[in-house]
Amino acid sequence: MVAGVWERVEDGFDTVGMNLAESILARASGRDQVAAGEFVMAEIDLALLHDIFAAQVFDLLGEVGVNGVSDPDRTVVVIDHLVPAPSTAAAAIHQRIREHVSRLDITAFYDAGQGICHQLLPEQGHIRPGDLIVGTDSHTTTYGAFGAGGTGIGTSDMVYALATGNLWFRVPETIRFEMTGELTTGVSWKDVILHLTGRFGADGAQYRAIEFTGSAVTDTDMSSRLTVANMALEMGAKFGLFAADEVTDAYLRDHGGSGCDPFKPDVDATYEAVHEVPLSELQPQISLPHEVDRVSPVGEVEGITINQAFIGSCTNGRIEDLLVAAEILDGHHVAPGVRLLVAPASRTVLGEALDTGVVASLVEAGASILAPGCGPCFGGHGGLLAPGERCIGTHNRNFIGRMGSAEAEIFLASPATVAASALTGKITDPRELS
Repeated sequence: MVAGVWERVEDGFDTVGMNLAESILARASGRDQVAAGEFVMAEIDLALLHDIFAAQVFDLLGEVGVNGVSDPDRTVVVIDHLVPAPSTAAAAIHQRIREHVSRLDITAFYDAGQGICHQLLPEQGHIRPGDLIVGTDSHTTTYGAFGAGGTGIGTSDMVYALATGNLWFRVPETIRFEMTGELTTGVSWKDVILHLTGRFGADGAQYRAIEFTGSAVTDTDMSSRLTVANMALEMGAKFGLFAADEVTDAYLRDHGGSGCDPFKPDVDATYEAVHEVPLSELQPQISLPHEVDRVSPVGEVEGITINQAFIGSCTNGRIEDLLVAAEILDGHHVAPGVRLLVAPASRTVLGEALDTGVVASLVEAGASILAPGCGPCFGGHGGLLAPGERCIGTHNRNFIGRMGSAEAEIFLASPATVAASALTGKITDPRELS
């Protein structure tokens, strides 16, 4: 249905169904119904801060005369971007964050080395379907994998959210992607989201919510959903949402929490647009320098030499990603002149990789294992590139200068494509090695 949210009937007005974004914001604002385009004041279920902005936000709280946060139990702080601290200045920021956390009685604090915020929050049971979550990181859309409304906000908005527990929102229009068919060997959901970003552009969902649904989504594991929801932001999305189902319920139970009831859009929900996305003929994809939406099938750019390969980030640093890379690299060695860097998304993921032999396979293949955290994705410290160098990685952004020199180039691809390219020393379709 593409009509408005209110339908006139003989006895007055009747409501029609809501999509996921509308349902989340209706509950958070204490209303039975909201419609795209409305402005609402919504209660925040969880506020996330990381080390790039946390100290600044807490300082600003004090400057405006607020000596605490509205609900310490709904606040999570993670040190993950500058790990280990690469400078005295970074170490001092971390020190200030620890002092603030202690002063404000925030118990959900994850210090350096425990992992990336967008891995830790699901892993540690902080995310529930239907929640409204704000974060100082743009990729807070990741939590849409659970049917939660996650979005990044600026420092001033975060100060207000922490002080009051609320924040205003414009209810976004929603674009629905109907995924059909099955992915073929060598193609992953990272390829799917890269394809969508290239097809619709970096502003194709600007301040829109995206719903990922369809027959192809039903059996998709949580790791894949996290990858897709994470990179919905690269299309400009406010939220990137999956319905909560049996997969969601199983993940929540496996990670120390209670399960969940299904949370899905109403059958008569309204959408700005609906696009069918057939997956059966999709090839491995790659994002070319220097824009995420400059996407091509890997086969069309094969042969470009690389100097560095990176596997990790909040997009693809989970055990499932490391397993894919290890299977390709097992018994082989990266090409001469290629630096392979691997950053597990959390300490738990690192433990799983150690227990399963994945770390051994990666190290024997020539990989350097980094501390759990954002690592080279954020840039500024580990894995910097020299002028003229090229890196292929599993992360989510390839902007100029992000990983060092402004004269370097960054390509984005799936763990399979990155591992295959590390082996050959040039961009390689992973299907050629199977």
